Amino acid sequence: MPILKVLTHINAPPERCFRLALSVDLHTISTRQTGETIVAGVRSGVLQLGDSVTFRARHFGVWQTLTSQVTALDAPRYFCDEMQRGAFRYMRHKHHFEAQDSGATLMRDVFEFASPLGFLGWLVDALVLKRYLRRFLAERGRVVKEYAESDQWREVLEKQQ
Repeated sequence: MPILKVLTHINAPPERCFRLALSVDLHTISTRQTGETIVAGVRSGVLQLGDSVTFRARHFGVWQTLTSQVTALDAPRYFCDEMQRGAFRYMRHKHHFEAQDSGATLMRDVFEFASPLGFLGWLVDALVLKRYLRRFLAERGRVVKEYAESDQWREVLEKQQ
């Protein structure tokens, strides 16, 4: 099973980065390239433990849906979301937020996944999905960083209070 790790250094406090990463509003902003929309579950705001959301997006030219649930949460250090339904055989995304002495945050994404279809799925994971998903996660991290390091975070988080 592939495990992807993506690190993003953010010049903002962990609390802000944590809440932005849990914001479904920022998630849809960060995934515009796939046309991602929310079709069920929590449709706006910051996810809480036990919340689930279903996204519809186009990947590789095919519309897909994925339902994910927040299964662990330790604010503002960690949360985990896991696929409940979707195209993967298995998917778990762990989000770690480590405070730095400078007041910045090291955001560490650990993404575990496996495709269905046995050997064929393994081959697709190795040849295509690992690179695609690493870029997807890096882009999401870039958007969290962009919003957290500017006043744009207020547009997302202050409207939710």
